[in-house]
Amino acid sequence: MTQMDYKYSLLGSTVDDYHKRPLLLQVDETPLNLFAVLEVKRELPKRWSTLSYLRRNRLYSFLFGLAVMFLIMASYILTGDKKGLLLTPSPYHFTSLVSPGPFAFNISSFKDYAHIKVVVKSIMAKVEFGSSRQLPERKTLVQSEPHMFSVIPRDFLPGVKNPCWYKEHTGNLTADPYGTNLYGRYSRRFRTIFQHLRSAFQEHLLHHNGKFYRMRCLPYFYIIGQPKCGTTDLYDRLRLHPHVKFTTFKEPHWWTRKRFGIIRLSEGFHDRYPVEDYLDLFDQAAYQIQGNITANTSGSPSHPNIIIGEASASTMWDNNAWVYFYDNTTEGEPPFLIQDFIHALQPDARFIVMLRDPVERLYSDYLYFGIANKSVEDFHEKVSESLLLFEGCLSESSTRSCVYNTTVNNAMPVRLQVGLYIVYLLDWLTVFSKEQILVLRLEDHASNRKYTMNRVFDFLKLGPLTKELESGITRSPASNTRRPADKNLGPMLGITREILRDFYTPFNEKLAKVLHNNSFLWENVSSLR
Repeated sequence: MTQMDYKYSLLGSTVDDYHKRPLLLQVDETPLNLFAVLEVKRELPKRWSTLSYLRRNRLYSFLFGLAVMFLIMASYILTGDKKGLLLTPSPYHFTSLVSPGPFAFNISSFKDYAHIKVVVKSIMAKVEFGSSRQLPERKTLVQSEPHMFSVIPRDFLPGVKNPCWYKEHTGNLTADPYGTNLYGRYSRRFRTIFQHLRSAFQEHLLHHNGKFYRMRCLPYFYIIGQPKCGTTDLYDRLRLHPHVKFTTFKEPHWWTRKRFGIIRLSEGFHDRYPVEDYLDLFDQAAYQIQGNITANTSGSPSHPNIIIGEASASTMWDNNAWVYFYDNTTEGEPPFLIQDFIHALQPDARFIVMLRDPVERLYSDYLYFGIANKSVEDFHEKVSESLLLFEGCLSESSTRSCVYNTTVNNAMPVRLQVGLYIVYLLDWLTVFSKEQILVLRLEDHASNRKYTMNRVFDFLKLGPLTKELESGITRSPASNTRRPADKNLGPMLGITREILRDFYTPFNEKLAKVLHNNSFLWENVSSLR
């Protein structure tokens, strides 16, 4: 009998849409969604034309394909291969998983205004802001990430504004220092940047007492959030300041994703990016701080006032990877947060947060990341489904647990949790002081860029600028504005805005109280396009 060829594929898109995929399986480096339908395609020899024979063999082939697939699945599940198997946590591992609560009606019929209002009212009644979390000890953090702490010292170069240090370079001087960098492996653009850095590497090595030393740096400040709140515009304007340098590209997402081996959640886990790969992103700026060392044999930087920034809009809120790596959970909440590690390494770091009316932020987020068939009606349905999921979680768990619940976050079709700014800010304030975190509003920035940029310059302790340079920074057009096709959809439905306004109200009220600024209530705002 002639051998038949079978092809297995998924019915549905494999677009990067990680926050919509609650359960993922990867087999032979190919991500599978267990909720998808297996499609078996068979290439038949032309000489087999008998209808009955065709049907019989189609049945056999289908059963054979299913058997093979489930054997592979069972193998992966039994071996527990974390790289090849990415599953949302079991509903029985955390009590805070999605639950329908008292509103167990069909989501497809959830357009009914009365039902939505009942759910939102239930959420508002359950929202609470508990006491501060218990901070992990430094030794516990070191045990969790020993390599990171072995690479980054506790003390930095004196007389230099940016946190930098010299590390002995023991490798082959002719070897490629960026050859194994994972950022370069997965992006052609990064490889081009590293090629430039590679050509300047040797001339920036400091030779002292028969040894070679390489300058390494961390950022002086971080732009940490939030997405669709103007972080790109702020980044582009700060880059124009002569004393501000950034990573070789925006959004490295190392703290929240790459150090866990996450490139896209839909692809499962890749190799974890070591801290050295992250530090490589600051080399271009480090060279400028270091200056011409041939004229300065002591190794003292020639430009000690230059500072480095890092901008990843996920840093403030995205702790979704914790559930796959940290076993010592407390009531379904992460034992460590991103800011715990940053504080342990550089307690004097500074952070800039740009916020926006969370209602408008969510709609902008939907328009930007939505893939197809976007509409105001579709947005309304996705908001309704997400509210139901969040309410179900609150029926069993605390507000904070639900905000950090990876399963709930991945299941919600729109990212409601990103707009719960106060929950994240309170956790950042458990390790950093208010003086180290500058919180801005996009609405203020859009109406008066000169005012907000001067606040940023003062916060970063940057010197005064010439009028010409200040004008160039503040008058340039806004970056990353809404695409024309998305503008054509118009504003969200009035009913959608109303239920979202009610949902976010208790969180905005707490935020305004903590920041002593009622503008964070967003009571009288107009839509930013």
